[in-house]
Amino acid sequence: MKILVTGGTGYIGSHTCIQLIQAGYTPVIVDNLCNSKISVLPRIKRIAGHEITFIQADVRNKEAMVDILQGHDIDAVIHFAGLKAVGESVEHPLEYFDDNIHGTLTLIDAMREAMIKRLIFSSSATVYGDPASVPITEDFPTSATNPYGRSKLIVEECLTDFQKANPDWSITLLRYFNPVGSHPSGLLGEDPQGIPNNLMPFVAQVAVGRREFVSIFGNDYPTQDGTGVRDYIHVMDLADGHIAALQHVGPKAGLHVYNLGTGNGYSVLDMIHAFEKACGKTIPHQFASRRSGDIAECWADPSKAKQDLKWSAKRNLEEMTADAWRWQSTNPQGYPED
Repeated sequence: MKILVTGGTGYIGSHTCIQLIQAGYTPVIVDNLCNSKISVLPRIKRIAGHEITFIQADVRNKEAMVDILQGHDIDAVIHFAGLKAVGESVEHPLEYFDDNIHGTLTLIDAMREAMIKRLIFSSSATVYGDPASVPITEDFPTSATNPYGRSKLIVEECLTDFQKANPDWSITLLRYFNPVGSHPSGLLGEDPQGIPNNLMPFVAQVAVGRREFVSIFGNDYPTQDGTGVRDYIHVMDLADGHIAALQHVGPKAGLHVYNLGTGNGYSVLDMIHAFEKACGKTIPHQFASRRSGDIAECWADPSKAKQDLKWSAKRNLEEMTADAWRWQSTNPQGYPED
């Protein structure tokens, strides 16, 4: 079975391609390389032991997407392509709406023309906004506190309406919590362009000497140590969640919604201390003001995914930080330039 993976050279996409190959699928990657590097491809091949088809294209180009979907005999689509930084979205909302919303709608239109009716969409826990309580279940009210989250929420609403109008489609919305870690080989990992927007790659870059200190945005939240609490999930567990969705609900018509998280909340300071243990170094950090759009705490109730998808996160915090350090210490500057 051939699976089109949009954004397949990105952080989560590349790890999912490895797991797709291991599970017997044939991934076909489409990426415009706006925030990833083509040097990821030989590393996927090295780990998986297989050649992988790559097409440089933009999901907003409908004609190109129709040609790819039809020309490669695609059976289903996993849609990762999009912009993903909360802070950046506050500064550049229009770009986020164009890339994330317009891109997805164009892809769906191309799929409809190509008669491909199975989609797994890379959503986010940000669609829960500032939740009234934790842990978060899939039936919690949705809202958005920043343009990134709003773009994901609007896409979810569009896909929900589309599936209602096209009941023979299978559309799965996977709401990720906070992906961290890397492939245990150290060959694949998170390599943000410019200044990292997420905590773990910033911590890793401080540990490897690329940055001076970690800025912790807010130490006055109503949490155990005043810093924000999140549900951090190993990227390999997240990748496995896509395989489980493809196998268990992908063949079933309907709208399927799942949290992918561990069910555990860790604070920013928890993560820094765990990374210090992994790398054997002190991580300098300073406190700064809260960022616009951030919330105090957010973690998942993953029981629905466990019941329906037979999936649960298996890797613990020690593995997350050890794998992240293995990636960063062996690739201090990230992936080589193209």
